[in-house]
Amino acid sequence: MEATIESIGIYIPENKVSNQYFEKIIDTTDEWIVSRTGIKTRYFSAKDEFTSDLCVKAVENLAADYQKEIHDIDFIIVATSTPDQPFPSVASKIQDKLKIQNAGCIDISAGCAGFVYGLILAQGLIASGSYRKVLVAGAETLSKICDFTDRTTCILFGDGAGAVLVEASEERHMLYSTTTTEGSYGKDLYKSEMNAPIGGAAVINDGKIHQNGRSVFKWAVSALPVEIQKLLDKNNLTLQQIDCMIPHSANIRILENVCEALKYPKEKCLQSVTNYGNTSAASIPIAWYNGIRDRKLKTDDLLVLAGFGSGLTFSGICLRHQIKNPDIKKEV
Repeated sequence: MEATIESIGIYIPENKVSNQYFEKIIDTTDEWIVSRTGIKTRYFSAKDEFTSDLCVKAVENLAADYQKEIHDIDFIIVATSTPDQPFPSVASKIQDKLKIQNAGCIDISAGCAGFVYGLILAQGLIASGSYRKVLVAGAETLSKICDFTDRTTCILFGDGAGAVLVEASEERHMLYSTTTTEGSYGKDLYKSEMNAPIGGAAVINDGKIHQNGRSVFKWAVSALPVEIQKLLDKNNLTLQQIDCMIPHSANIRILENVCEALKYPKEKCLQSVTNYGNTSAASIPIAWYNGIRDRKLKTDDLLVLAGFGSGLTFSGICLRHQIKNPDIKKEV
């Protein structure tokens, strides 16, 4: 059985945070942030708003925009680094809040690559013949684990959620995927556990995000062109055949470097980092949704979705785009 994606929804919290906010609490400026990251604004969740809440609203957005029945979803996958709690899963909370019956539920932890990993898993579940309708969400409330004294990381991250339905189809719209991991870089991007024994990748334990930005940047700009080419080769495609790339939006400078290395037009690369910051697992669906809203995509366009993040890990998939514009009139 083949798989297709014909619907998408996102949710962005109400609290819009400009770079001027950070000028008041740390030694930085709007010019410094924009020049190094491309970020102008991001959104923070409310104190009583958690990852599952963002996911539910993204799914409700999907259902409303595309008139999709969600109660017959038979599997839920949530990619997140910021679950409401270690367990139960965010996926199970979505199942409960939306009254979805008889659905399997799992969370996956693959950092900023998580959404594409979720799509790959969903495609496999559909192919097995055991499932026909899989919800895949990427969602983060990263503002809750930022160290707001660390000017190199706290300026980067924002909160948000995106969700798609992966459904059984007679036609092949989801093509081949690739994944790879360089676990030796785990120490360069991690979230520690408060008061836990230091071990593994963690060298500081305060419950916050820690990143060696220089190391992650260097890995991303060298690894992504190679991994994207491997993905294209696996699908017997050339870069010239790709109508649009939607990479994880970590930093506009990373995306510029990758496009330059691949000799791929920047205007054909969708990003969400400028207006939303780095939303990790949510960044690809947010950019995808807004690309549809802005009519930058059309039916049967060939897309490359490329996630990369903590691990350090990469996930990529080629798709034939099937999501129509449901007359989205304003930015969500």
